[in-house]
Amino acid sequence: MDRLLLDTGFLVAYGKRHDSLHAKADQFLSKYRGGLYSVSAVITETCFHMDSPAKRGLLEWVEGGSLSVVEVPVSAYGELARTIGKYADRNVDFADAALVWLAEKSGIRRILTTDRRDFLTFRLKDGKRFDLIEWF
Repeated sequence: MDRLLLDTGFLVAYGKRHDSLHAKADQFLSKYRGGLYSVSAVITETCFHMDSPAKRGLLEWVEGGSLSVVEVPVSAYGELARTIGKYADRNVDFADAALVWLAEKSGIRRILTTDRRDFLTFRLKDGKRFDLIEWF
């Protein structure tokens, strides 16, 4: 089965009906039939950018099983700290470091994001890059 990681920018676009990229995100997901994965930090970050109705819609969508959300264990925080340190010049946030961690643990390198600059820069432990999916 095809699997994709979802980053904050994509989820904000999908969840906010007035976002300039909403229609494209909605269109992509209406056709996609694979598994969708993210980390809880991305959900938190996404909610920060939404009003209450959009937050509610996002959380209900996730609860309905449309997105598998992984919690980063505290035992992995050292790995996240190393990722943040490795890319200190980019001021990487916890959510992005957590997505790098999830990609390394799951083997999923394909990602829906608006943050092309960072995700084209990140390297996984095997030296591979993320594969940014064109959706907008």
